[in-house]
Amino acid sequence: MSRYVQEDVSSEEIERQRALYGPLAQSVRELADAVIRTEVDDAEIAAARAGIEAITERLRERQIAGSYGVRFNAAGEGRAWGNAVVGTRNPVAPPLKVHHDSSGRAWAEFHLGAAYEGPPGLVHGGVSALILDQMLGEAAGAGGKPGMTGTLTLRYRRGTPLGELRAEAHIDRVEGVKTYAVGHVADAEGVTVEAEGVFILPKWACRALEKQAREQQDEPPPTRFE
Repeated sequence: MSRYVQEDVSSEEIERQRALYGPLAQSVRELADAVIRTEVDDAEIAAARAGIEAITERLRERQIAGSYGVRFNAAGEGRAWGNAVVGTRNPVAPPLKVHHDSSGRAWAEFHLGAAYEGPPGLVHGGVSALILDQMLGEAAGAGGKPGMTGTLTLRYRRGTPLGELRAEAHIDRVEGVKTYAVGHVADAEGVTVEAEGVFILPKWACRALEKQAREQQDEPPPTRFE
């Protein structure tokens, strides 16, 4: 996959970048919320637009080609910072801070404001799908059975109000290269959206794992010193 990029970056440098870009993305989230809800006069809107366009030009003076992808270092620390749900550098992302355990569970508490509205006062159904797709995939990966989304089925039990929410997901079962996961989004009153998905390990990943297994078999046994 061309957008999986290995970089020689230390853990300290990753944390430095996180502290730099995370607040920048949050500032843009605040800007989006302000644009939706502002009632300042026309002159202020025009001035704000000019300022935003100037800042955009400054940030475009040097940038990567294409999307951010997934970057990882030699220690295996991955950065999906362009991701639309969890991306540290992506102002579109809420972002979710996802917690995992090795049994194949994932959970997150988060806030969705005006930028995620569908029906008045409620989260857009597509945003709920976006979040649950990510959460089910996180659960599959946490349990050591990662994959790409094959199917995603949702049941909207009632409207999801904007505000404080929680999402949970876990692996239901595994069949070969297919991992079945289930999850939901809930507010303080209970579950609002349920989801089930099938995550399939792509062929390129299967080939990489097979190659790794062959190389490990070909390695000589470790020398023992007694």
